[in-house]
Amino acid sequence: MESIDTILDGVNAKIAAACAKAGRDPAEVEIIAVTKTHGAEVVREAWEGGLRIVGENKVQEAAWKQPMSVSGPEWHLIGHLQRNKVRHALELFECFHSVDSIALLDRIEFLASEMGKRPRVLIEVNVSGERSKDGMKPEDVPAAVEHVLERCPSVTLEGFMTMAPFFPEEKVEETRPFFRRLRELRDAMEERFNASFPRLSMGMSGDYQIAVEEGATWIRLGTVLFGERPKVKLQRSVDAGDAGESGEGGGEFDRIMD
Repeated sequence: MESIDTILDGVNAKIAAACAKAGRDPAEVEIIAVTKTHGAEVVREAWEGGLRIVGENKVQEAAWKQPMSVSGPEWHLIGHLQRNKVRHALELFECFHSVDSIALLDRIEFLASEMGKRPRVLIEVNVSGERSKDGMKPEDVPAAVEHVLERCPSVTLEGFMTMAPFFPEEKVEETRPFFRRLRELRDAMEERFNASFPRLSMGMSGDYQIAVEEGATWIRLGTVLFGERPKVKLQRSVDAGDAGESGEGGGEFDRIMD
């Protein structure tokens, strides 16, 4: 496999081309290195390659990986978070991409206040309407934004996250409307609440160029950086104590990682 530096040169060139097409500054786009099911060594690779954010799916996996990893990166939880895992998650992560209910917002606020934490969050939105995906319905987002602004003083709402439906490479252009919908929803929320929500977490290894053209500021990349992940069976051997956290055993939700 190519070195991480060579891979990142190629990725950054594609980001720059997408930004040029959209009239954006490439400095607006950050890569989140998704290390799901890989060992702690890839965190060091990412850090030494210049990446500053690590994305993990499971609280349990980050719990063992962080102490074995290089210090320095900012850790983001990009997978589903159950309310009974919030306390542990607040000890490990600085930003949560997949907040998908007011009840979860309230739990994060309660424990963050108790623990003296100031977490940053993104509201996950299911813009495609697919039943297999997590996230709020777009029509439920205004109430959630209002709630966090008025009732969650320990929490900073930085923006929104989504994942597009899967399309094969030759049809990747069909992801565009889904990324555009999230950007338009963000713009509408900024206007409605007279607030800034600068972060859009969208785009993975197969569709990040389209996401960047449509306004992504955080793109979640795993396979394109580190190669294919170990099979699900190997993952389960790593986090056997975390069974059921994400609500499924692989499948569609795994794509949120990369």
